[in-house]
Amino acid sequence: MSEQEQGTQDKNDHSAPRTKRPYDRRELRSAPSLVLVNTGHGKGKSTAAFGTLLRSRGRDWPTAVVQFLKSGKWRTGEEAMLRQLGVEWFSAGDGFSWDSADLDESRAKAVAAWAFSRELIAAGAHRMVMLDEISYPMNWGWIEVSDVVAALRDRPEDVSVFLTGREMPEPVIEVADTVTEMVVVKHAFQQGIRARRGIDY
Repeated sequence: MSEQEQGTQDKNDHSAPRTKRPYDRRELRSAPSLVLVNTGHGKGKSTAAFGTLLRSRGRDWPTAVVQFLKSGKWRTGEEAMLRQLGVEWFSAGDGFSWDSADLDESRAKAVAAWAFSRELIAAGAHRMVMLDEISYPMNWGWIEVSDVVAALRDRPEDVSVFLTGREMPEPVIEVADTVTEMVVVKHAFQQGIRARRGIDY
């Protein structure tokens, strides 16, 4: 069996450890920053992104979060801990759309949150900026997708941006470097179990 065939076999056979490296390190290049997306209907989009923010802070990167749905009243566990670690936190929304007393006001808050986020990215003071649940106002037509794409493409060289939310618009996916789709296999909520403090928020 040739080395190429062995490598293909290792890649496709999950019943045994790989014996060949699945990539050539000489072909890899370094990038000063990345655009990352967590999307899909499964649990864990924001949670996984917050894990990346822990890495950013562990490297002493100036880091910021802008939340497009959650308001400052949510008092989530991730906010409490990441603030202690020096992450700048901006909760710009007013909750889920079905809880909104005034969708025009909700829209205005989302538009203001995006204007703030665009300036935050362009300023270049943070090496990591997370735009949490930004897909929703884009999909509702509150924020121009093309404007978000332009801000990502034109960002300062060393500013990475992490975007989360279901059904991320395709133009954002196209401009991103890494895209992960969370898929539901099973969820406690489907069994009538409420979100749990310390696990879900």
